[in-house]
Amino acid sequence: MTKLSVNINKIATLRNARGGNTPNVAEAAIKAEEFGAQGITVHPRPDERHIRYQDVYDLKKVVKTEFNIEGKPVESFMKMVLEVKPEQVTLVPDSDDAITSNAGWDTIKHLDYLTEIISEFKRNGIRTSIFLDPNPKLVEAAAKTGTDRIELYTESFAVEYAKGNLNGIYPYRETTDEALKNGLKLNAGHDLSLDNLQYFIEQIPEIDEVSIGHALISESIYMGFENTIQAYLKRIEMANKFNR
Repeated sequence: MTKLSVNINKIATLRNARGGNTPNVAEAAIKAEEFGAQGITVHPRPDERHIRYQDVYDLKKVVKTEFNIEGKPVESFMKMVLEVKPEQVTLVPDSDDAITSNAGWDTIKHLDYLTEIISEFKRNGIRTSIFLDPNPKLVEAAAKTGTDRIELYTESFAVEYAKGNLNGIYPYRETTDEALKNGLKLNAGHDLSLDNLQYFIEQIPEIDEVSIGHALISESIYMGFENTIQAYLKRIEMANKFNR
């Protein structure tokens, strides 16, 4: 069954807008797990505009499910991840001025670089995942890096789904098939929501984990944090029933 990892970056964004420690990032992670989340995701950036590096260390002390740290593997990020030793690190090729993640890795161009980075994480017992556009041509190179998983960048699916174009799922199905051939497991994330999640998992039941933040936190403003997490878990359950 696909696992739900809750990205709590937006909790930190709200905290930072006012200063102080409200809402409390660690408390949000604890509550998310209490409400059924099977993982916690954070994506610290070098400018610390939402999740701060100190948050990552603090969260390590309280997260009891799977801890997933996303980010660009700059030196400070590498040092932090190797010290915290989360269950999973997801490598994302963020540009410094990116508002949010907007592209996956070119695994062919960056093959040697990614291989070196991933080998260091794996020597330290950390599962690795590469953020990847839905392009089957990039999968073979991803597998050569030694990564355990790829995370499908799902923005284009979400955009097409909102237009009523269900054909937007096809590149993801093709990329998934290629990943399975190469022995890779799959995660997915970016712009997945209560509207599109069930269909996505129905079409790609091999997804091991979805990481959802912006939509989930936004929806919780109207529905409440617990109700929203439960609603996501229900969508996943319904998708799994569809595939039985």
